[in-house]
Amino acid sequence: MTLRRTRLLPLSAIAAALVCVAHPLGAQILPERPVVFADGRAVVSGDVSLTTSCSHAENDSGCTGDTGFFNYSDYEHSTLRMARFGVTTSVRINDHISALADMRLENTTPRPYGAYVRIHPFSDRDFDIQVGRIPWTFGAFSRHTYSNDNPLIGYPLAYQYLTSLRPDALPSSPEDLFRMRARGWLSSFPIGSTTPDAGLPLADAFRWDSGVQAHGTIGWIEAAGSVTTGSLAHPLFLDDNNGKHVSGRLAAKPLPGLVFGVSASRAPYVTTSAAEAAHANARDFTQRVIGADVEFSRDHYLVRFETVWSAYDLPTIEPRLDARGTLLEGRYKLTPRLFLAARADHLGFNTITGTIRTDTWEAPVTRWEIGGGYSVIRNVQLRTTFQHNSRDGGRVRQMTALAAQLLYWF
Repeated sequence: MTLRRTRLLPLSAIAAALVCVAHPLGAQILPERPVVFADGRAVVSGDVSLTTSCSHAENDSGCTGDTGFFNYSDYEHSTLRMARFGVTTSVRINDHISALADMRLENTTPRPYGAYVRIHPFSDRDFDIQVGRIPWTFGAFSRHTYSNDNPLIGYPLAYQYLTSLRPDALPSSPEDLFRMRARGWLSSFPIGSTTPDAGLPLADAFRWDSGVQAHGTIGWIEAAGSVTTGSLAHPLFLDDNNGKHVSGRLAAKPLPGLVFGVSASRAPYVTTSAAEAAHANARDFTQRVIGADVEFSRDHYLVRFETVWSAYDLPTIEPRLDARGTLLEGRYKLTPRLFLAARADHLGFNTITGTIRTDTWEAPVTRWEIGGGYSVIRNVQLRTTFQHNSRDGGRVRQMTALAAQLLYWF
């Protein structure tokens, strides 16, 4: 636990960065809009978010870090204590081909988030093909992961919270899962790699997968499909199990401000080495995911609902493991500069039976978060939120956190 805490930026360092960055932004030294050059063929945009928080767990006194690891990502960073810098570059090679790249720095770790070529074969149709490390096809929140499009500071549980399941290590019995309930930040199993490591979320919002995607729009119907190397829970740059991730999304926009969406995903999620250690084939370990979402916005308010249901085939465990994440969030603008926001979120799991115990294979989690933001200028925003987490298991079962964030984008 100590090693992982030291990878977070200290509160004092983030506070100092907030002050140093806020002054030049207020003076309009940095860009207000995307930078365009080469006669409009190249566009560079970016964002900076500096987040600090004070957490309080049931077993702690005073202000601490996230000792319950409720907000940890698989990059071992807490979303409530993070300095993130992102740069997106788009270069139009000709009328039909563009190259795009998205680089991010989270705390002190650089990440090549995305790099792909976009092909627009028909000048009179809204249809394109993307090849490389591409944006997600699945779900609604995957389109709102940038800080200026997320109404709060925290992330939805389905896209961030770490379950105990791992791609490189497998449980041999229900008792192995019961032992790791609420330990997704550092889980271990007897089959495959025995080194403790981070588990998997239902859907990973912090990485993109590699492959090819086709996207098109006809009237008020939008469709996308992709074939990539990893899985929704475990996106990859290079394949590790000789399987493919097939994903699709269909969205309808019948009225201005109203969007209905359905998504589906299927992929093997376990490495070849782990499957062989279990005397099985990697394709026997499949993650199947179905999602549905609704968004409605008008005048001063925005409301979003999304549910994600994920099923994991695990031949070493019966029955099949299920998980479901459901969220409802909203934002209301009191003035053009000031807004309020809230999110209610739950992650539930099905029940399995061991030799002496019957329980959910992972500890159910409930989170609610409320907060607001103020735009100092058009592209500089200050936010604060209050978050409450509770779950049925683990060393820390309840945790509250007060978070603050400075956000700049161009």
